[in-house]
Amino acid sequence: MLRIAVPNKGSLSEPAVQLLREAGYKQRRDPRELVLVDARNDVEFFFLRPRDVAVYVGAGTVHAGITGRDLLLDSGASATEQLELGFGGSTFRYAAVPGEISSIEQLAGKRVATSYPHLVDAHLRSFGIEAEVVRLDGAVESSVRLGVADAVADVVSTGTTLKTAGLEVFGDPLLVSEAILIRSDGVPESTVAVLTARLRGVLMGRQYVLMDYDVPRDHLEATCAIAPGFEAPTVTPLHESDWLAVRVMVPRFEMNHVMDALYAAGARAIITTELLNVRA
Repeated sequence: MLRIAVPNKGSLSEPAVQLLREAGYKQRRDPRELVLVDARNDVEFFFLRPRDVAVYVGAGTVHAGITGRDLLLDSGASATEQLELGFGGSTFRYAAVPGEISSIEQLAGKRVATSYPHLVDAHLRSFGIEAEVVRLDGAVESSVRLGVADAVADVVSTGTTLKTAGLEVFGDPLLVSEAILIRSDGVPESTVAVLTARLRGVLMGRQYVLMDYDVPRDHLEATCAIAPGFEAPTVTPLHESDWLAVRVMVPRFEMNHVMDALYAAGARAIITTELLNVRA
């Protein structure tokens, strides 16, 4: 039975549960439930603290799990990134009081506060910089004002929180993170092949729509040039007509522009359909 770890709370929890549900897996109804057996899919789910997912996967206690790339790297676990999941995005940056520290090189010999000590220490060492990494569980932006650190390394979205604390980001991002599917290094990739394919299929379904339209035969090449599809359009003759029915996959974010262009090229009866899952 495949064992999968899922975040039981935090920003990754609900999107992870929804993704697994759309992939056809049974999910818990009671948030207090920590173990769930999905007998039909031969899977057992374990709902764990987000920071613990990578630890359990790395130890081989569970075969795979959903966590953040940042949490995986900070854990030092023996686990491999299997698939990007497209949610839970975050960017890690250094920040300090403006005018005091403005480059990563100036962190040498300084104190850097963070909730991700292993990740930050590894990043500093990759630049040959020796600094004291101060571990805090939260609110690291207050550490400079309170005299605990000289700089911070934290997740930055708009930077408003850091500015309020009198800090300013500097240097390139340490890491751009998002939710990922991981597997234990001791688990063959084939063990999680079905899980990976199902999740990838849901993600593709979210990225594309199915578009159907009718077009005169002599306009077919022009419309196919506008929407060539994932591989190639499906073209079917209409009964006793010089018109053709065309079906094609189109990127969701381009959907309306493609419809405009197809209509201008002579296509009619253009319809878009949501995709729940795609196997390419």
